Amino acid sequence: MSKEIIHALILVFAITLTFIFSKTSLAQYDLQITAGLFIILYIVKKFIIKQTSYSKLLESVIFTLVVMGIINSTGGLTSPFFFLSYFLLFSLGLILEPVISITTTLTLIIFFLLSIPQNQDFKALLPIISLAFLTPFAMYLGQEKVRIRQLADKNQKLQEDTFLFLSLLLKNHLKNIKEAVENYIGDHELSIIKKSSDRMEKLIEKFEENRE
Repeated sequence: MSKEIIHALILVFAITLTFIFSKTSLAQYDLQITAGLFIILYIVKKFIIKQTSYSKLLESVIFTLVVMGIINSTGGLTSPFFFLSYFLLFSLGLILEPVISITTTLTLIIFFLLSIPQNQDFKALLPIISLAFLTPFAMYLGQEKVRIRQLADKNQKLQEDTFLFLSLLLKNHLKNIKEAVENYIGDHELSIIKKSSDRMEKLIEKFEENRE
């Protein structure tokens, strides 16, 4: 099972939990539970989880539980904090994989549709429609972040190759040329200098071709 599917299933479970939670008597303690979740997040990140991938997943789950808990406990689609769901979509797409925005939106739409009372007018569906329209933008931003990260990694690799090229190859040939100049007697040292300079020129040309 791929990482994206695992992350999507975990977040779907988290969203489901918030909708169930809002129907229980524990909903009146939402502020205390929210504070407890942030305390758990701090403790786990500080003392338990060290890997970045697990840390990002934990942040996403806690953020989802807090945001959806607030929305569902204050009226759902009619909540004055419904706009927080937009930030949730964008943040999940940036923190985790871009495709997470789609699975999160579908899950939210399904649960919100199931929670709407019957015989509601079109105006009641506008918040759900807005979620669907915002999803492509959230996914696009996530993809752009991935592309920028890949370009940064590629640039770092090119820098490492450059430093390796300069420190190992050119340095050795420059050393040979320097020794030949210091011990110059005749044609033998001149031949060493010529061979080293030719080799340096070829290495530089090859390096430039590989970077293009």
